[in-house]
Amino acid sequence: MWLMTTIDHFNLRSFDLNLLVAFDALMAEGNVTKAARRLKIQQPAMSHSLSTLRVLLQDDLFIRVGQVMQPTARARSLAIPVRRALRQAQMALTGSQAFDPATEERTFRIAMSPEIELLLIPELTMRLRRDAPGLKVLARVFPYDAMEPSLEDGSIDIAVGCTYSKASRRSFETLYEPEMACCFNPALLELSNPVGLAAYLSAEHATISQNETLQGCIKDALEMADVELNVIAAAPGYMSVLSAAQVAPVIATVPSRIAARYAALLGLETSPLPVNLTFPPVKMVWANHADSDPANGWLRKQIRDSLTFTEVGSLDEDVSIQISGYSIVSNGGDAAEGLVS
Repeated sequence: MWLMTTIDHFNLRSFDLNLLVAFDALMAEGNVTKAARRLKIQQPAMSHSLSTLRVLLQDDLFIRVGQVMQPTARARSLAIPVRRALRQAQMALTGSQAFDPATEERTFRIAMSPEIELLLIPELTMRLRRDAPGLKVLARVFPYDAMEPSLEDGSIDIAVGCTYSKASRRSFETLYEPEMACCFNPALLELSNPVGLAAYLSAEHATISQNETLQGCIKDALEMADVELNVIAAAPGYMSVLSAAQVAPVIATVPSRIAARYAALLGLETSPLPVNLTFPPVKMVWANHADSDPANGWLRKQIRDSLTFTEVGSLDEDVSIQISGYSIVSNGGDAAEGLVS
């Protein structure tokens, strides 16, 4: 039996649904002229659509601040439902042919842990510029209790990070098992390489933390290994922790992939971790309804391939580490649901 929420067809007849397309373009561009160009219409026509929307919805919707039209609270509350409705309509009408990465103009929102941010954004940006110049990526970090509803309502497309939790209404794919390494400045710390267990435990440490503890994301792993570290500094991002090790006599414990890409750029030596710490696997998570979205499937493949490209083996004395330099700008935040930073 086909079940559907009742639709008020009479009221919808009085509302020009093309106005929703105009609204979505205005949200995306923040500028009337650019929104008009996006829809291939004249600027006066877009201005007329905005005026009509303001009358129908009894709200300014967009307020000019300098050269940008800032959305009001009412506009922001409409943005996600309108985008989701338009996307579903597009998929219903055109099916799998709706998405062509070479011509599509769209912004993907990906929630990710700090490790994934540093590893994924450079490679994914390169791939998008090469294969899909109209696509953009906005990296987001969400608190635990917002992750599932954000996936379900479409405010984010995919989440990537370490997670112990089981997916409920979500689909997921395990990408890799994380390994850790320790980094230090040999000019400030006289340590052998590889670092011994006694030296590691007696040293002062800098760790990543996005909660109220100094041990942060490695706290559970340390407790499971019955190990206690003297953590004197904690920061929400890995580059801060590595930078601390660059200028202070501390050890930074970071994922091996982060160490392989960035430690040498800061003049740090990298050693295998002398203690076995167990972390949950890195998973890619998406809402079940996104399985039928070809754009989401394409993006998942780009993420999978990007992280495969950045893969490094376990670090030991015989590993030769290749370093690629990248310039990264990102916004910080709290850890996403179930994501271990």
